[in-house]
Formats: sequence, C-alpha cells, structure tokens
Amino acid sequence: MTIRNTRTGGQILIDQLVAQGVERVTCVPGESYLAALDALHDSPIDVVICRAEGGAAMMAEAYGKLTGRPGICFVTRGPGATNASHGVHIAMQDSTPMILFVGQVDTGMREREAFQELDYKAVFGSMAKWAVEIDRPDRIPELVARAFRVAMQGRPGPVVIALPENMLTETAAVADAMRIEPAVSWPAPADIEKLGAMLAGAKAPLVILGGSRWTEEATKSIARFAERFDLPVATSFRRASLIDADHSHYAGDLGIGPSPGLKARIDNADVLLLVGGRMSEMPSSSYTLLDIPNPKQKLIHVHPGSEELGRIYQPALAIQATPAAFAAAVETLKPSGAVAWKGEAAKAHADYLAWTGKARELPGRFQYGEVMTWLRDRLPKDAIVCNGAGNYAGWIHRHHRFHSFAAQLAPTSGSMGYGVPAGVLAKRQYPDRVVVAFAGDGCFLMNGQEFATAVQYDAPLVVIIVDNAQYGTIRMHQERDYPGRVVGTQLKNPDFAMYAKAFGGHGERVERTEEFAPAFERALASGKPSILHCIIDPRAISVGKDFTPAVKA
Repeated sequence: MTIRNTRTGGQILIDQLVAQGVERVTCVPGESYLAALDALHDSPIDVVICRAEGGAAMMAEAYGKLTGRPGICFVTRGPGATNASHGVHIAMQDSTPMILFVGQVDTGMREREAFQELDYKAVFGSMAKWAVEIDRPDRIPELVARAFRVAMQGRPGPVVIALPENMLTETAAVADAMRIEPAVSWPAPADIEKLGAMLAGAKAPLVILGGSRWTEEATKSIARFAERFDLPVATSFRRASLIDADHSHYAGDLGIGPSPGLKARIDNADVLLLVGGRMSEMPSSSYTLLDIPNPKQKLIHVHPGSEELGRIYQPALAIQATPAAFAAAVETLKPSGAVAWKGEAAKAHADYLAWTGKARELPGRFQYGEVMTWLRDRLPKDAIVCNGAGNYAGWIHRHHRFHSFAAQLAPTSGSMGYGVPAGVLAKRQYPDRVVVAFAGDGCFLMNGQEFATAVQYDAPLVVIIVDNAQYGTIRMHQERDYPGRVVGTQLKNPDFAMYAKAFGGHGERVERTEEFAPAFERALASGKPSILHCIIDPRAISVGKDFTPAVKA
C-alpha cells in the first residue's frame, strides 16, 4: 500500500475515518483533541456538535443501531469521557458497534494526575470490548482498523481510544488502512440439517429474534422461513422491528410485562430457536422464563459471539453465526411434511393483536393509551420511534406496532435520557422519515439539551414528553415496597412547550386526549423540532395498573 506524505496524527486519524466510510461524527469539542478537530475541517465528514457528552455518545450508539457500522464520537478527557460513559454502557449491553475517541493528557505528563487525566483502560476496561491508548501517530492506521474490526466482529460493542494531545500534533509518514468489513461466521451445513431434524420432531416450537448484526434482507428471510414452517415468531426486548408487526406469524415482544399468552407459549414450547439474542434479564422476565443452566425446552441458540453460546443457558444446539448468515442459510430449508403445530402461528398472532389492540382507560383527562393507538394508525410505516427508560415506554411496547427494519431505537440497557439524542441522530440520518422521540419528564431532562442540537441542524423530530411529575418507575416500586413513604421521586417540572420555543422550536401543551391529534399535526406541519408536553395523571403509573398516590405528586 502506498505510504502517504507526512501528516500530523490528527490528519492521519481523520483520514482513517474517511477510509472506513464514516459519514458523520458526534462530538463535544475539547482542547485535548484540537488537532483532530482541525483535520475534520477539510474532510467530507459531517460533524454534529452536541451539548453534552452523554447525548453525543448516545447519538453515536444510535447510528450504530441504524447502520451496523460503528457510530463515532469524540469527547475531551476526564469529565468529557466519564459523561460519555453512558453511551458506552448502552453500546455494550445493546451489542452496538461504536468507537469513542477521547482526548488524553500529553504523554510526558502521564502518571502525575495531570489536569483531567484518567487511566482509560482502567475506567472503561469492564465497560467496553477494548480500550487502548495510541502513543505514536504511525500506529494510528493499525489501531483504528483493529478498533473497527473489534467493534463490529463477533458480538458487536464499543471501543474506547485515548488520544494523547502531543501524539495528535506529531507527524509520521504511514499508509492508510484498508476498509474493514467484519468477518462473518456461517452455520455449518450439519447444524442446519440438525436444526431441520429438531423441527421435524417438534410439537410446539417458537422462534425468538434479538440482538444485532441483522440486515433488512435477513429479517425478510427469517419471515419466509417462519412461513414455510408455520412458526410463531417473537422478538426480544426492544427489538420489535426485526419483523413486521402485521406479519401473520408475529407473536409479540418479550420485554417488561410481556403478554401472559406469549409467556405461556414459551413455557409450553418444546423447541426454542433463539436467533441473535442473549435472553438476558429483561426478555427472560428476570431469568425465570428458561431454566438455568439447562432449559426444559430444546434450545437452539444462534449467536455471532462464541462466548455467548452456553454463557447462561446450555443449548441443545449451539450455532455460531451472525443472524444475517443464519437467515441466508435457512432460505432453502423446508419441512419434510405437514407440521404438528400447524395453525399455532395464526393463534399466536391473534393473541398479539388482542393484547396490543384496545387501550385500557386511565385515570385523568389524558388517555395515553388512546394516543398511542391513534399514533399507531397515523404514523408512516417507516417512521422511527425512539425512547429512553421509564414506565412511559410501556405504552409504546404494548400498543405501537413496528413495520420497518431499524424503526425502533431504544436502549435494552434501560438507560434514561436516550430518546431525544437518538431521535436527533435518526432525523439527521434519515431526514425524509418521520421521527418521534418519547420521554418521561424525568427522562427528558437527562438529555433534553440535545433539543438545541436538533434546532441547530434543522432536524424536525417530534418529542412527546409524558409528564406525571415524578420518577414514575421508581415511584411505582416505592409504593409497592414502602407504601406511604414517598421520598426522592416527586418532581416539579418546567413548561416544556416554552422550553421548545426558547430554543427556536415548536411547542404545545396537551392536557386532554382530544387535544393531542391536532397538536401532533401542527408539530409536523411546523417543520421545526417540536415538543408536545403531555400531562398525565400521576395515578396512571403503568400500562398495566394504577395507584392512588399516598402523597399528592
């Protein structure tokens, strides 16, 4: 490979990102990596300037979810890095490719606790797939290429790269690395043959889709596979867009408070095909759906990371393969005759439609469930719906139906503050698609400052804030475990509609159900980033139950 002319470390670094096809990066600027920022000035990469490192890192993680390539985030040392750790943790638990570049102190000052100095390998060692510090500019192509491979290969995840300030200004003549494409692990033909034999002997099989490394074509292949075998298909927690909710074989999603019918279907299954997911705490209902270590069902586990196969549940058949490769491998697999469970997929889908169809009546004037069912019919099928964490998300999971690949952006790690930055990035990435970001009142103010980023980049997403004047999830648990002893969960909130207007966006307050639809239409028509501040009764604590507050919220 041709060696390029002498360049600074900052220039070499940005040239590597260009070589890897990076189209945009998120950042909060810092003097520790000014040389890299300067190199971005003349590059074709779109630089999205954020208002806090947590929001910047979450945007990068959302990019990884949407594209399958690593989201790139730049932050400064010390406080910048620790603020960004939220996004790194999400990327790890959600198996999302991401690379966080962090400014570092001059190499001659290390080990003195210099200004904002951190040991990044120690700080991020248990949170990222790999943490490394680059000491010499001539090693940048080598280590950045490795970072892309580590982030995407096997079970995807985050990589953290520390950039000493002096290293970025030093010069070197070095060749650029080639574009990295992750290695794809394919199932052995014998494994596919065994899978077919296990299905042939089954009486009540079920498929669960989850994880990452999917493609749109792979989801369609799996849908065709399900049709040929008449298999009911469920999705894991916050992975609902892996199959069209209208598909006649869709059985619903496994998250917090899943359908009792779906739980029973898993309990009664004799063969369980888990593709891409890990069945961690949330989708497994706190590790109660499957016995550990030996499930009573014959578990067929397909996962790209060998370390995940048998980590918790010992499978009857372990297949190390990416979901996309597995989906391609089963394209020609057909049942040998009539299946014993014929008609069960249709029943499972009917149960799903019944479970998600009509919203129950809530206390108060704002019927959140009715709003969700209205949105379900109003939003385009390719709309992207984002949310963070909190009880408000339960209505999305219960009543919204996803139809398009990568249409759901939500943290399986349960991190608050995710919805708004994810929505901003999604609208920046797909300006022609409708993007709706949900947030609770507590969730919104953890990264609500990124609404300013939406305004700066003219990214007209719609943010729906569901305001019950409390940290609702914690309050619900508090009332259950310590009734009448309310502490630390009540909130006094600003006027979020005025907040939107103050930033230059569109804002409206919604107090009654009938006010929502026209307000939403005005928000879309405004062409501006918008906030709909929806006031919900504090007694409407969750999608499944109410409570009477012991103390007025």
